[in-house]
Amino acid sequence: MAGTDPENEPARRSLGLAGLVPHGAMEGVDESTWLDVIHKMDEVYSQLVHDEIQLEQKNNELEQSQQFIFSVLSAMSDVLLVCDEHGRIEETNAALCELVGRSDAELRGTSFYDLLADEPSAERARAVLSRSKPARGGEATELNLTGPHHQSVSVDANCTPRVGVNGRRVGTVFVGRPTAEIKRAYHELRAAHESLKLAQQQLLHSEKMASLGRLVAGVAHELNNPISFVLGNVHALARYSERLRQYLAAVHAGQDAEALQALRTTLRIEHVLGDLPSLIEGTLEGAQRTADIVGGLKRFSAMDPEARTPVDLNEVIERAIHWVRKGTGAGFEMHWQSGPPCVVNGSAGQLQQVLMNLLQNGTDAASGAHGKQAKLRLTVERDHTRVRVRLRDNGPGILPEHLSRLFDPFFTTKPVGKGTGLGLSISYGIVEQHGGRLTASNHPEGGAEFLLELPLAPG
Repeated sequence: MAGTDPENEPARRSLGLAGLVPHGAMEGVDESTWLDVIHKMDEVYSQLVHDEIQLEQKNNELEQSQQFIFSVLSAMSDVLLVCDEHGRIEETNAALCELVGRSDAELRGTSFYDLLADEPSAERARAVLSRSKPARGGEATELNLTGPHHQSVSVDANCTPRVGVNGRRVGTVFVGRPTAEIKRAYHELRAAHESLKLAQQQLLHSEKMASLGRLVAGVAHELNNPISFVLGNVHALARYSERLRQYLAAVHAGQDAEALQALRTTLRIEHVLGDLPSLIEGTLEGAQRTADIVGGLKRFSAMDPEARTPVDLNEVIERAIHWVRKGTGAGFEMHWQSGPPCVVNGSAGQLQQVLMNLLQNGTDAASGAHGKQAKLRLTVERDHTRVRVRLRDNGPGILPEHLSRLFDPFFTTKPVGKGTGLGLSISYGIVEQHGGRLTASNHPEGGAEFLLELPLAPG
């Protein structure tokens, strides 16, 4: 071509568009202008190829995203339903399709209200969909859906608004779970909780009975004295009543005064009349003593109610020492002196059980140490808000590795058959229920020391 620059020929060949350059010169257009046009066309073509590659990449990413969303929806155990602002179904998941027995294709485009089993559910759904300013966090409601066999399936649903790019509500997302499974799990949990409560009460009662069993020998001796006294008095009263009956029969028969006086002397009526008041008083005293003993045992062995009443710890401590002393064959030396009233709100029977457990453990620990006599020292301190009861024994103390496990259920250092391992554990729980604290340590001068802290009753 005339006027063609040999240096530009390689560029034209590299572009593959050299044939587009006209062989004849056009008026007013030189060859460099055509070369610029060819360069621009080549750039546009390269950009088209690049855009096509990017479009294919975007399509692949979009397909992967859609596959990911589909796998997530399929894996959801909760039911999912998305509808537009008019209640037409736009999206579902496999859990919902399985729950209602219909496929996703059958559900798309249909009305959400067709899935509801009753009118109250439809009214609740309409109230959610018609709300102009719904909460962004959604609201919970219970809906009954129609199952595959036309049965009603209760679903606990959370309804969340779906908002478009302009901030306007374009639909609602329902995410729910069938409540039958939740209710069944709740009932199973409740039944297990009740079983645990019953087992705890039985353990508590069993431990009380075990403590009570250790006192049987002492109680028998304690009851024997007043009962024997009452029986002796009753036999004397029976003899006296027979004498009085004979004397009254003679009086009613109209015998003369001399005969009555002789009979009165023979039957010793004056002695009977003088002895009756003391016999009656002694009988009442013995019966009252027996009633007190039985009442104390009933208070200790009975299942205490949860109600709390004002209790003076000094009286509880005295009863606990009395019963442990009666039930301990070897006996022990007790150093304690009652002080000012220390009133707490609680159950007298439960607090007595705690103190009896502590006293019995201290006695067992000290008595088992080289056969020496057990010595217990109990002190009571109080301030404006709390009362502290310290119980120390003269035993060998508590091993360091046992201190952290001392209040664990079924942990015991006693030989097999000598302890259940529940006494201290139950005592710890009782003290906690009373708003107090029970701790154990080794005293610097030897022996174990238990510290019982309880809040004082107001006023």
